[in-house]
Amino acid sequence: MVGDLSRGLELTEVHRFPNRPVRAGARLHWDILALYQEVLTGLRAAGPVDAIGIDSWAVDYGLLDDEGELVGTPVHYRDDRTERVLEEVLAKVPNLYAETGIQFLPFNTVFQLAADSRLRWADSVLLVPDLLSYWLTGVAGTELTNASTTALLDPRTGRWSTEVAKRVGLDVDMFPPLRRPGDFAGTYEGTPVHAVGSHDTASAVAAVPAGGANFAYISSGTWSLVGLELDEPVLTEAGRAANFTNEVGVDGTIRYLRNVTGLWLLQECLRTWEIEGLTPLLAEASRLPRRSVVDVDDPRFLPPGDMPSRIAAVCAETGQPVPRTPPEFTRCVLDSLADAYRRAIADAVRLSGRRVDVVHIVGGGARNELLCRLTAEACGLPVVAGPVEATALGNVLVQARAAGVFDGGLAEMRELLARTQVLREYQPG
Repeated sequence: MVGDLSRGLELTEVHRFPNRPVRAGARLHWDILALYQEVLTGLRAAGPVDAIGIDSWAVDYGLLDDEGELVGTPVHYRDDRTERVLEEVLAKVPNLYAETGIQFLPFNTVFQLAADSRLRWADSVLLVPDLLSYWLTGVAGTELTNASTTALLDPRTGRWSTEVAKRVGLDVDMFPPLRRPGDFAGTYEGTPVHAVGSHDTASAVAAVPAGGANFAYISSGTWSLVGLELDEPVLTEAGRAANFTNEVGVDGTIRYLRNVTGLWLLQECLRTWEIEGLTPLLAEASRLPRRSVVDVDDPRFLPPGDMPSRIAAVCAETGQPVPRTPPEFTRCVLDSLADAYRRAIADAVRLSGRRVDVVHIVGGGARNELLCRLTAEACGLPVVAGPVEATALGNVLVQARAAGVFDGGLAEMRELLARTQVLREYQPG
């Protein structure tokens, strides 16, 4: 994606490519070398630019040896190697949440590292966007917003929790020095590379076009990240029980949120049905009544595979009508997501004491009119949908500020976005 701030803020897609996991032996991996090659292809397609910034998903990493060479390919967070590790780590660090504020998910970096037998050959650990940046620039660093998702960082200090790492048997010195969004990260063929909110959600939340502080956000894609933007972390036992996470955002903010399984359920249904176009399905689903809802965070929905069968089984187990047709499954998934959003926002308000007047949906889910409408109805609040490419926009604006072509903080970024991006509002019915 190329951002142009010469006439407001314009975003142009120059190269799109698939990102598919690869199963090799017993493990599910990312094809990181293919991804890097596509990054290079995209940079060539972009032509001359003033700066480069990289964001990606969180928690996954590459291991490098003492010569800077990759030790095996990064393992996919949906791999099952951490199934029994979470309990083992929590037995060693029962206060893990109080120290790091991170929601317990089996694929958190701390659990992956505890399960990684390749560590004995490794000299350093690079999270995925930092690995790609390293290959571009030859300079290693660890960007803060992504580091905060590892469950090894203290969100109060913005530094590694050496005590947590020691108890787990890890060495945080394996991570290169921390960088903040906007820091200079090196050059690629003479072009500056800047650290940005390298966790894609950090960039997406920076691009929420909110006009004040009393908003909730839903970064809606394969996952849905639902929460509030705060000044300080909330490290309470109630927050841990509600499975809320405290991740660092752009400009030192805290993303107080819950990871909710998102459009993954619908994506896997479409794959099973071998259906490519979503528009007709949504039109038919919108004419159906609400009939069945499932817990979208049920662990049975996490692996890839035949999603409709699993949804049908859960509906049958809970005594609800079982969806039979693709529109019925689609309506079930979207009603279930809207309910999950409502619960997450209500919990965030209760736990933080922050009032919410409006819900912003950014990312791919902002295109889904039925999901946006159902969310407004479920939450009883207006929903503002857009921008769709929030992650890229947040990335671009942090770069632009670092390059000196944009001046201001998050409020100024959001005011520019509200003026230049296509937004749509949905009122509760």
